[in-house]
Amino acid sequence: MKQQNYGNHARLIPAFHFFLMPLALITFIAAIVYLVMAGASGMTLFGSLILVSLSLMAAMTMVFARRFGCMAQDRAIRAEENLRHFALTGKLLDPRLTMGQIIALRFASDEEFVVLSEKAAGENTPPDEIKRSIKTWKADHNRV
Repeated sequence: MKQQNYGNHARLIPAFHFFLMPLALITFIAAIVYLVMAGASGMTLFGSLILVSLSLMAAMTMVFARRFGCMAQDRAIRAEENLRHFALTGKLLDPRLTMGQIIALRFASDEEFVVLSEKAAGENTPPDEIKRSIKTWKADHNRV
């Protein structure tokens, strides 16, 4: 696996991000167009409304499935980083840290982690700035 750093840590799933999601959007738009055309031509709208409903449900299912998976990973990351902070300092993470900050901190090496977490909590450092300030990157290849 190639070395992970700030410039390449974002993960995109091509089949999901560049095929499935655009296809769901196109299908939903096409269903709305079909509904409008059916209404303009005096056709019954039942089939068109079902198509719009099904395409909206499919798109929402994809978005929620992705979001719920990420939320479960966020909980795991919070627990892992809390444990790491406790192992390094004997204290839990500062409760002022946001989930975004904790996610950004997971990329920091143990040597940088405590200092960066204290700085992030004290100065409310944005997650992107935390990631940019990491000198020794700890890769996370399992995030989806």
